[in-house]
Amino acid sequence: MNPEESQTPKPINESLMEKQEQSPVVEHPQNSPVESLGEKAQSYISQTQENSTYLQPSKDPQAQNLTVESTTQASAEVLGLEAQTTALESEIEASKNNSLIEETAQRIAELQRTEQALKEEIANLQVFYKTLQAQVSDTQVTMGKVVQEALTQLEQRKQTLQISVEQLERRQERIRNEMRTTFAGASQDLAIRVQGFKDYLTGSLQDLASAAEQLQLMPTVREREKVAVKEAKPVDVQPGTPQFAQQQFQDTTKQIRRLIDQYRTKPDYYGPAWQLRRTFEPVHAERVSNWFFSQGGRGALRTMGSRLQNILISSAVISILHKLHGDRIRTLVLANTPERLGDWRRGLQDCLGIGRPDFGPDRGVVLFETPEALAQKAERLTKANQLPLIIIDDSEEQISLGLLQFPLWLAFAPDPKMMRNVDDDY
Repeated sequence: MNPEESQTPKPINESLMEKQEQSPVVEHPQNSPVESLGEKAQSYISQTQENSTYLQPSKDPQAQNLTVESTTQASAEVLGLEAQTTALESEIEASKNNSLIEETAQRIAELQRTEQALKEEIANLQVFYKTLQAQVSDTQVTMGKVVQEALTQLEQRKQTLQISVEQLERRQERIRNEMRTTFAGASQDLAIRVQGFKDYLTGSLQDLASAAEQLQLMPTVREREKVAVKEAKPVDVQPGTPQFAQQQFQDTTKQIRRLIDQYRTKPDYYGPAWQLRRTFEPVHAERVSNWFFSQGGRGALRTMGSRLQNILISSAVISILHKLHGDRIRTLVLANTPERLGDWRRGLQDCLGIGRPDFGPDRGVVLFETPEALAQKAERLTKANQLPLIIIDDSEEQISLGLLQFPLWLAFAPDPKMMRNVDDDY
């Protein structure tokens, strides 16, 4: 027996350790701890099996026992490695769970902060909503008050307008009744009778004049001819007092009648300036004829009850005088308030087709509020070889004596039967 064989063999663990020290170490930096432990366990089991096979040919019972013991120890070590592997896996899972828990806790904290911010924002929005709701309610209350006040004012204006409309309707109906009863009734019949009597008188005077001319009274005829010549010369040269009712002015009378008939039967609404452009009724023609032929261009007429009707009659007189005397006629209107003078201005513009340039101190129509200023203007016009026509509104209660000295004046006297208000212009 060799001395080498009789030596006690080394323990298996020591041999395994030596082999492990001799065997190169393989690093797996990328593998996890569990995988590295599994690989070590497998390599250890394979080495154990090799050692067992290496020791198997020995028939020594003692060696066999050592082999079994080594195998058992290896198995135990393998089981321990497996237990360690399981523990490591559990630790890894625990660490993973801990990381998940931390992430979940952070997420929960973020969500809680977001929730807190949202709650604060919701609270702010609720406060803002309440403020807006209060403002809207205040605005609605204010608008309701404004609308109520506006409706109240509109109702008051509506009632005022209704009252005004009713007054105007009653006034219109009264004027229509007065025109129907006064003008179209008795006055028209009276005008027809007066016109027939005037025509009879005119024919009788013409027959008397022709009979007087046939008389053979030579001295008398010569004296009358001389007087006629003396009276005719001033008419052509100097602006004397116009005469409309004398026999020697038959041509002028015929022309006046022709113009009145033309205005009444053939109105020209687009005629030249200073010509009447409005409808001329028989009652108006009767008043104008009365002023020309009965009063001789100097007298008062009863008012027509309306300033527009009075302006229409005055416009016809002005138009006829402009046809007869041209630009020598200067119309002077007297009224005691600027409102009435404004009515006269608008009425004359509408009836005669004239404009604002025709009104002024040195123009065709001059407006006055006082009779003294009108009398001074009429005196200056008379000295300047002009022919003033004075028209006095029916609002004048008294006529100044200084106005009666002029050759042409027309005054409208208020009708005592008609109860007329001061402000009732129409």
